[in-house]
Amino acid sequence: MAGVNAMEKKLAEYKCDTNEAICLKLVRFPEDVDDEGTSFHPEYSHQLYGDDEVAFGYKGLQIQLYYSAGSLTTLFKVKYSSKVTEKFECVEPDDVEGKIREIIPQGFCGNTDDFISLLEKEANFKPFGNLIHTYSIHNEEAGEDITYQIHKVELASSGFREYHGRLQTFLMWFIETASFIDVDDDRWDFFLVFEKYNKDGETLFATVGYMTVYNYYVYPDKTRPRVSQMLILPPFQGEGHGAQLLETVHRFYCNSPKVQDITAEDPSENYVKLRDFVLVKLCQALQSFSADKISLGFSEDMAIEAQEKLKINKKHARRVYEILRLRATDMSNEEVARAYRLEVKKRLFGPYKKNQRELTKMRKCLRPEELASQVSQMDTQLQHEELERGYQDVLGEYRRIIERLARA
Repeated sequence: MAGVNAMEKKLAEYKCDTNEAICLKLVRFPEDVDDEGTSFHPEYSHQLYGDDEVAFGYKGLQIQLYYSAGSLTTLFKVKYSSKVTEKFECVEPDDVEGKIREIIPQGFCGNTDDFISLLEKEANFKPFGNLIHTYSIHNEEAGEDITYQIHKVELASSGFREYHGRLQTFLMWFIETASFIDVDDDRWDFFLVFEKYNKDGETLFATVGYMTVYNYYVYPDKTRPRVSQMLILPPFQGEGHGAQLLETVHRFYCNSPKVQDITAEDPSENYVKLRDFVLVKLCQALQSFSADKISLGFSEDMAIEAQEKLKINKKHARRVYEILRLRATDMSNEEVARAYRLEVKKRLFGPYKKNQRELTKMRKCLRPEELASQVSQMDTQLQHEELERGYQDVLGEYRRIIERLARA
């Protein structure tokens, strides 16, 4: 038994955290390749390496996935200090290389020198598609304004399909439930963000992030663009690019009379926060959302104007109203604060009322013990506590949006 435990301890030394082992990099200059300060790591690797995100069979495992900053030409190498088969003949290591090969397109470099030589061709890389928005962000470290461009891209653009195949590999590392899309469907729209930078007097472009949008058909002659994937690459996160991209895409679709409204597929918590900020920023300029109208409560005029001018559905328009109403409310005034609280809670109470209606319908077909179980789940006191928690959560979210608006 002691021998078995000793063996287990020895084998445990060959387990590696794949989130730490995978090293990602966006390379602009040859010296970036050996600069550990330019590396970043995945948030997730479970889709390739299992829920425990562990690779077995190696010590000192490093999976290098380096991309040229613009065209995303890829260097892929696997390094380790020792392998389990060198010590234990009967034990097989995980095929860590094969897992990566499942998601990265063919044509990658396996040699650092070849990769560095290809960096010289980055000067030939130009953003795909049509330029639809340009903006600048001041970089404190560089002491200058950096220019960024957002492009709307057609799948048929020369070289874009191959480029997109490399770009979408980042989804696996930073979106928990990511999946690759069927690029042969012409209802997909692609929006890309690029940074302009200089190298030896030449203007080059670096990939910052992107968004994919699927255009659903709405009877009889409309479409409903649904945001599917959105990712700002980690070196650029926290700089405001997500808001710039979402607002630009929203304005792009607002110009089309064929668009019914704009939605998102299974939005993450971070995406909802970003959408709140962008939609409030857009709606505050509408007449129906003016300060004097906000104080009168949510109206059908708000829902109609938000839908017609900004392609925002009624549910999202109501959320925008609540944020703007909070901004205009003196929460130190007990009476107005109570009015605001009751209005938000009335909306939050909607699901509970629906459950009560369903319970009424079920009374005829439920056995007594089943009915008692359902009733206990809807205890009035529990409802009040749940509503209060929900209200406080919403209040916290709204205040963060208002603070960001003030900074903007």
